[in-house]
Amino acid sequence: MKEIKIEDKQKYLEENYPFANPPKLTDRKRCIHCEKEMTVGDYKVFIDEYGDEYICCPNAPKCDGTVIDWFPLD
Repeated sequence: MKEIKIEDKQKYLEENYPFANPPKLTDRKRCIHCEKEMTVGDYKVFIDEYGDEYICCPNAPKCDGTVIDWFPLD
């Protein structure tokens, strides 16, 4: 997979977030794969050989967590 740069991260989330109500870039979450706290706006996007894009943990590629693995801090 190859990382792609996103210019407008909030717009990208609004258009590609797989669930209702995309988070704000300033929201804090915890990735259950690497157990690290993160700021949503630090996410990375990777594209695979088929052209599918994945919203990933800021610690990728070391962490293989994606947006589905992010949980609120409370």
